[in-house]
Amino acid sequence: MEPEVSSHPEVTLTPTPAAVEPPRSGLRNVFVGRRGIRAGWRFFLFLVLVFGITFVAGSVIRVLTHGAPMRMTALTPAQLSMSEGLSLLVTCLATWIMMRIERGKWGRYGLPLRAFWRGHLVEGAAGGFLAISAVLLVMFLLHGFSITGVATHGTTLLWSLLAWSLGFLLVGLAEEFAFRGYAQYSLSQGIGFWPAAVVMSGMFGLAHWGNNGETKWGLLSVVCFGLLFCLFLRRMGNLWWAVGFHAGWDWGQTFFYGVPDSGMLATHNFLTSSFHGPTWITGGSVGPEASVFTPVVLGVTALLFSLRHREVKYRPAADFEPERQVAAAELMAGAPVAGGD
Repeated sequence: MEPEVSSHPEVTLTPTPAAVEPPRSGLRNVFVGRRGIRAGWRFFLFLVLVFGITFVAGSVIRVLTHGAPMRMTALTPAQLSMSEGLSLLVTCLATWIMMRIERGKWGRYGLPLRAFWRGHLVEGAAGGFLAISAVLLVMFLLHGFSITGVATHGTTLLWSLLAWSLGFLLVGLAEEFAFRGYAQYSLSQGIGFWPAAVVMSGMFGLAHWGNNGETKWGLLSVVCFGLLFCLFLRRMGNLWWAVGFHAGWDWGQTFFYGVPDSGMLATHNFLTSSFHGPTWITGGSVGPEASVFTPVVLGVTALLFSLRHREVKYRPAADFEPERQVAAAELMAGAPVAGGD
């Protein structure tokens, strides 16, 4: 008996290859990753926006003031509030533009409004005041600092307290949001949090380079401040603690104790004080920020803060997979480099 032959031809099924995403062009891949514009370019665009808006605002102010110099030569509550308020507005506008570009949310850039009521600002302010008090206490014990009297009394004292409090709150908001807001957020996505913190703290130091009589110790302290503020951000999940600490330190040294702040003396402050002794102890005309004891106190502050707040709460998207790691992983897998943030 012959085997039965099927009348239907044999069909061989071959698997259909999966759709492969066409590789991006080389130029596009430089600027755009799988999550949109790459972190480095977003960081650069933010800086361009800040400098551009500052230039335009400065030009308008020069026209309105008929070319009068805008550099602050005396430290008064009104001048401080105007200067720092303008800086804060510039940073907020640049951040808002970047938020619209990447369709993000305001709170992720360090100043979520809902966290304002948690007491972080007040806690930070108390910490900053205690820190500057500790530095001055060490100076006092080494016979380098003394309080000589009271400068302001009565109703004037109350108004000065309120005015300086507002001024230094604006200082804390303006500087922290400028250096550890969107800039820290975007750069962290590209290179990781602590490398970004080192970069931004270095830029924070450079921004203080032109202060009156600035010294190497003073610049070192500023960089240490920057790293400490980044630690606050990392552990608290927002900038409110850092803003409070920044404001409390400046308020304490300027208004309360009446010592120089970055080379400038304030008016309408509470106490009058004097320095005597070597500059390495007192900081000289720059103020306590240039004292060798300031980095030590900041280091102790960082240790105590870390022991109390152990949990990492600030985690920008792709923080644990920065762009360079994404790109390396894709190269190892043989895929086109489509990393991004």
